[in-house]
Amino acid sequence: MKRTVRKKQPSRKRRSAAGERTQLVERFPVVGIGASAGGLPALQFLLESLPPDTGMAFVIVQHLSPDHESALPALLASRTSMPVLEAREGLALAPDHVYVSPPGVRLTLARGTLHLSRRQRPQGKLRLIDDFLGSLAESAPGRALGVILSGTGSDGTDGLRAIRSAGGTTFAQEPSSARFDLMPRSAMEAGVVDHVLSPEGIAGALAQLAHAPGPRLARPAPSSSSPGEPEQDLAHLFHLLRTTTGVDFTHYKPSTIQRRLGQRMHLSQSSTLADYVRYLEKHPEEREALGQDLLIHVTSFFRDPEAFEPLQQHVFPELFRNRPSGLPFRLWVPGCSTGEEVYSLLICLLEYLGENAATTSIQAFATDVSEQALAHARTGLYPESIAADVSPERLRRFFVRTEHGYQVHKSLRDLCIFARQNVVGDPPFSRMDLISCRNVLIYLGPVLQKRVLPIFHYALNPGGFLLLGTSETVGASVDLFSLVDRRHKLYRKKATSHRPSLAFNYQEPVAGRHEDTRARLKRTPLEQDPQREADRLVLAQYGPPGVIINDAMEILHFRGHTGPYLEPQSGAASLNLLKMAREGLALELRAAIHQVRRGASRVRKEQVRVSGDREGQRRINLEVDLLWASSGARERYYLVLFEELPEPPAVPASRGGKTRVGRKSPRASTGEEVERLREELRMAREHLRTLLQEQEAASEELRAAHEESQSSNEELQSTNEELETAKEELQSTNEELTTLNEELQNRNAELSQLNSDLNNLVGSAQIATVIVGNDLRIRRFTPMAESVLGLTSAHVGRSLRELPLPMDLPALERAISAVTDQLTPFEREVRARDGHWYSLRLRPYKTLDNKLDGAVMTLLGIDRLKHSLEESHQAREYAEALVETMREPFLVLDSHLRVVTASRSFYESFQVMEAHTVGMPIYQLGNGQWNIPQLRHLLEEVLPENTRLRDFLVEHDFEQLGHRRMLLNARRISGRELGTQRILLSIEDVTGRT
Repeated sequence: MKRTVRKKQPSRKRRSAAGERTQLVERFPVVGIGASAGGLPALQFLLESLPPDTGMAFVIVQHLSPDHESALPALLASRTSMPVLEAREGLALAPDHVYVSPPGVRLTLARGTLHLSRRQRPQGKLRLIDDFLGSLAESAPGRALGVILSGTGSDGTDGLRAIRSAGGTTFAQEPSSARFDLMPRSAMEAGVVDHVLSPEGIAGALAQLAHAPGPRLARPAPSSSSPGEPEQDLAHLFHLLRTTTGVDFTHYKPSTIQRRLGQRMHLSQSSTLADYVRYLEKHPEEREALGQDLLIHVTSFFRDPEAFEPLQQHVFPELFRNRPSGLPFRLWVPGCSTGEEVYSLLICLLEYLGENAATTSIQAFATDVSEQALAHARTGLYPESIAADVSPERLRRFFVRTEHGYQVHKSLRDLCIFARQNVVGDPPFSRMDLISCRNVLIYLGPVLQKRVLPIFHYALNPGGFLLLGTSETVGASVDLFSLVDRRHKLYRKKATSHRPSLAFNYQEPVAGRHEDTRARLKRTPLEQDPQREADRLVLAQYGPPGVIINDAMEILHFRGHTGPYLEPQSGAASLNLLKMAREGLALELRAAIHQVRRGASRVRKEQVRVSGDREGQRRINLEVDLLWASSGARERYYLVLFEELPEPPAVPASRGGKTRVGRKSPRASTGEEVERLREELRMAREHLRTLLQEQEAASEELRAAHEESQSSNEELQSTNEELETAKEELQSTNEELTTLNEELQNRNAELSQLNSDLNNLVGSAQIATVIVGNDLRIRRFTPMAESVLGLTSAHVGRSLRELPLPMDLPALERAISAVTDQLTPFEREVRARDGHWYSLRLRPYKTLDNKLDGAVMTLLGIDRLKHSLEESHQAREYAEALVETMREPFLVLDSHLRVVTASRSFYESFQVMEAHTVGMPIYQLGNGQWNIPQLRHLLEEVLPENTRLRDFLVEHDFEQLGHRRMLLNARRISGRELGTQRILLSIEDVTGRT
């Protein structure tokens, strides 16, 4: 029969405790703090201002040198009552604790525990802060808070962006309070900072977030038939945002609205939604901030890199197969945010085209509802952290290194047109080959998605492609798009029999709404000068018509009726003079203006023929005059006048003796026409010859200049790359040195305090101590040494050999050498010339790393001890003389009953030798003959109680002496002079007495 072995299950109590810990870890907020150069004072001020009971965990990541041990935990521990721990592998976070990253490691967070990995020496910028904040945003969405303090570079910008996109709150140190403001400014310029405060202000804001009540946000389901008060508050809130930002957030995803709204309510200390709506009404700047928070700008270069593979392998080859050479490739990126997406697509497109990129027309349109994000995208300036997403080859080819990071090359920026557009309500672009709308639909509700996808279908060319995010689909619009790549969410436009219904609601820009239309209409001169008005009327009626143009031949002002000479052309509107000139006038205009440009102040051409609409050809005089706007103006202006000539008079004809008006003969008319054509041909040839010569000269100069510029550019680019590499390395080293310097300054302060304590300790010690080096030069001495050896501050650095010491130390140098060489202490008694005695002690001087570097000489006054010893010796001599003169046997015993001394009569009476007596226990004298029971009783029992005893009778049989009767007198004495206990024992032989 088989036995079933059941696996032991953990107890319910144990499972409950583990669950509580997990829930606790998932509940408390985690604050990631990044700092670099100059960050130590900011960290200290921040921790000093933080209360110890926020319920938050604080993790500090600072750029530290991997080659030196960090004292940062100890420095910060003195500024807060919270425990400050150095992070280690697998350490679980706990609220109200501070964790500091150790030097030389990369710190990340996963499932509430810290993880350390080896940090490689950076070739470019450091990303330690970005790495941790990114893992914090992923591990604790909604509970993560990011703080960037003083530092150089841009580390931390991407980390704050990740925290903000995950629903967290971000802070940056106010630049004026930071020793180095590049890191805070980089985050601020990227638009990923919610609050810019001083370190103390950041601490106060964190405390408010910790103790503020949670938001009571309740949004009913869309199907609610009776909207309650929260729904009315939300409707009012959306109305405020719509009037301020021009964007209607009504149908955005509820989860996004609730998360962002909850953050703003926390920061404004609003407990209910109604309170927050009232706060919005009073603070317009909060409406702007909330609108920016709801417009989530989360993007990066080559986000989800695998999504770009089907573009290179399938989309671009399909779109450029048998494509007409003059047809432009059109790309649209709605919701472009700060532009990384559109630039990434263009880089992939240019890499695919290769050498054909120069001959291919590309039109890229990027739109967004945020003017701030569009301004950033137009500039194309991004932090150095993009090097983690963009390969070095692409950085070299498509970017320009600047002081603040990387800027997209101008040739790439010129391909993009950035415009403000609400994709939901504004009219779209058309005839698009590719639309990339990644991670935009996830923030829109179903209502908005149903409106946006038909717009994309309308905007695409037949067979055009639509690229969505990895978490997005076309949903109910499957009849409009066919799936091409399921994994990368690539779709293609379907040909449909019905046209999707589109509805566009034009909304005036927010900036224009606040401007009064009637006020704009009133922007006219208040009064007109009558004299100037009269001149205008006379010139308009009797003066020749004309125009004022600039160097680009753009018409700036019309004077009079110029319709017979100028007319707009079909196509795109243009005010170019040559494009508007009627037939026959452009050549003469170009020639006259060219002559004025070459130095003539006035050029006049007569009998110029101009073709009209109905009148046929007419003759005019053409005049071009040079105008100057002001004496300092660089651009020149020209006045072009058209003077109408009257028709030539009719030629009289004679027939039959009568005179009548008639026309010219056909032969004369033909001759004039030929002559006119020859003149025009000659002028045209001359003009073309001049233009060709100037063009050839200019082309040659441009070619030479281009070659020189190209050569210089290659050299400068190579030099610039080397300098940039060196600059990055120096910057990284400088950050580490700055941090190390701050730690050294704090260490110096501690050493200064220790030095003060040591000086006070040495000053209070009443011992003459001198520290000397191996060369006997004095380094330091105590105040007592000044009085004993006669030293002064002027003796520091001088050798002991040069000083007249008040005592004779002939072997001092040899003794110090023996101490430092053999590590054996030296001690000797010396006597000063004034008669005082001292104990000279020499000890080796060891450094903290156990190296010998001199000796320590100590002089301890033993004058009183010396005199006491002399007195003791004298007293001992007196006692020995007294014992020697005693006629009766006499013994002096110590506390252990050993014989200290004995009288001569004792040796003679009991026939024992001194060598076998002194130092021996009394019971062992004479081979144990003195082991007398009565004597034991006397010394061990009677005498300790009575201190003294007189005439104690003892009888004993000795081997050599026989039977003896003895009277013993004993006394126990003790004192400081003796230093121990003594027993005096006298023996009187009374054997023959009765």
